[in-house]
Amino acid sequence: MALFELDGVTVAGDGRPRLRDVTLALPDTGVTVLQGPSGSGKSTLLRLLNRLEAPDEGTVRYRGEDLAQRDVLAHRREVGMVFQAPVVFPGTVADNLAVARPEEPPEELLERVGLPASFLERDASTLSGGEAQRACLARALATRPHVLLMDEPTSALDPAAAEVIERLARELAGGGVPVVLVTHDDAQARRVGDRIVRVEDGRVAA
Repeated sequence: MALFELDGVTVAGDGRPRLRDVTLALPDTGVTVLQGPSGSGKSTLLRLLNRLEAPDEGTVRYRGEDLAQRDVLAHRREVGMVFQAPVVFPGTVADNLAVARPEEPPEELLERVGLPASFLERDASTLSGGEAQRACLARALATRPHVLLMDEPTSALDPAAAEVIERLARELAGGGVPVVLVTHDDAQARRVGDRIVRVEDGRVAA
């Protein structure tokens, strides 16, 4: 059974659809990369998978179940998402991690994303863009997701920090947590992807 299936999916936009009659099955293993230029529709496709958007036409299924019939909160607890623009909550980094799962060891979460334990007491609002991105990824990992969606997760990171995130995506996939990752970077897609889906002009090109 596929992880996600899109059947004849169209998402409207201003002037032209953002996605046009997309039919696609994503495997339930490894790292699947949605790759393409800015504005191609790849982030819209990813948002459909977490029910942040709904198709205007067609059906999206998660492990065979129509997402339109699935409880939104239950789905998002199971399918975690890391956004391109990180959103931190008021308080410390430790507070941000506790929102997701208070009993999860916060030092281990930060270690997985390449941040020192000293960051736990940092005010989350003072973090740089790259630091906030990694803190948000740690928060997503705290929920122990069954699937992780990542929208351009390394766009604000330096090469060393980006390598940490790429390695983590591979580790998650190797441990049985499928990852769907959006990038415009051809080289990154080749480094981390077990399967690459090329999205152009709202359609699956390859």
